[in-house]
Amino acid sequence: MTEPNLIETAADEAVTLVSELIRIDTTNTGDPATLVGEREAAEYVAEKLTEVGYEITYVESGGKNRHNVVARLAGADPSRGALLIHGHLDVVPADASEWSVHPFSGAIQDGYVWGRGAVDMKDMVGMTLALARHYKRHGIVPPRDLVFAFLADEEAGGQYGAQWLVENRPELFEGVTEAISEVGGFSITLKDNVRAYLIETAEKGIRWMKLRVRGTAGHGSMIHRDNAVTKLSEAVARLGNHRFPLVLTDSVKEFLAGVTEITGWDFPEDDIDGAVAKLGNISRMIGATLRDTANPTMLTAGYKSNVIPSFAEAAVDCRILPGRLDAFNKELDEILGPDIEKEWMELPPVETTFDGALVDAMTAAVLAEDPGARTLPYMLSGGTDAKAFQTLGIRNFGFAPLQLPADLDFSALFHGVDERVPVDALKFGVRVLDRFFQAS
Repeated sequence: MTEPNLIETAADEAVTLVSELIRIDTTNTGDPATLVGEREAAEYVAEKLTEVGYEITYVESGGKNRHNVVARLAGADPSRGALLIHGHLDVVPADASEWSVHPFSGAIQDGYVWGRGAVDMKDMVGMTLALARHYKRHGIVPPRDLVFAFLADEEAGGQYGAQWLVENRPELFEGVTEAISEVGGFSITLKDNVRAYLIETAEKGIRWMKLRVRGTAGHGSMIHRDNAVTKLSEAVARLGNHRFPLVLTDSVKEFLAGVTEITGWDFPEDDIDGAVAKLGNISRMIGATLRDTANPTMLTAGYKSNVIPSFAEAAVDCRILPGRLDAFNKELDEILGPDIEKEWMELPPVETTFDGALVDAMTAAVLAEDPGARTLPYMLSGGTDAKAFQTLGIRNFGFAPLQLPADLDFSALFHGVDERVPVDALKFGVRVLDRFFQAS
């Protein structure tokens, strides 16, 4: 563990770095033609690392605006497997008219750093970058190699980020056995004000699907029995209203058992949705890990109000539990029927166990800063770049530690309006990560 005065300096720098990173608009719409600041953010990170003496690898992965930065800090024992700490630099779009502060202001006010990316995931990028700089400045050597990766394109599936690097530059991750990244290590406050820190050990699989129905074009004033819009609307409504079966995976069972131990609450399978609702705001995320989901998100059809189009399309965001792919496909075919064309991009689920020396080091680091707390495994309803790195045989966890106020609706901030992260939570995270890096 770094001396208290030195680590507080690093923590203060993390707050500044997060604010400055948010001010770089790295909106990723999924359309390469509309990209803005991913390159600028990568150059910012590269400069911050080279300034303190790192030799970096700067990788263009898809034209002039898709850039990734990778650096390695040598550890005391080169024979040990390295630890990868990865974070993405891109963010989802934000409509400034809906926000209390401008989403790319990086404002530090009311005890928070505000802006798009504050929790997804420039908070972790800032904490990681601050510690990387801190270790190099002060000659701190961790027990094993640390590989820092700052990546593009996560919000669109990582085609020009993690996926590209794994397929084209796997040597950058040579010797890496374990990895940490976003959406884990944050606290929830349970009964009797006991804080539990949720460490992500699993993720649902992703299928971003396009549905297409073809029909007969014609004049909108006439009778038509083969209307593509009607057929698609009916199919999408069936899918959107469908409730997939309850499936309790090992990671979800372990999370619920941990909550029961802390609170005494039961989670009976015949009323598990009602029981999970007792978890408060986090129930939106936990509830989505009880079953597969398929949420329609976009509809496209036609070009004029009095013309019946020859085809109609819909986008559906499907999230599939580990081990459920074949059953999900069968159910999907039954719901949609044979006349619906389907195409998709698919990313696999991620799952590991909540045990071993790395988990012990995470728990010890959290408890050193928050005695009396608990750590629990959980499954993320979304997805991260861990999906790419697991193909290299790397064991993945979500561990971006934040001690959060009990009344903060943290899960609503992901891709939400007025995204923000508490300043004190960032400083807490730097202290925890410092302990973790120097003990793992």
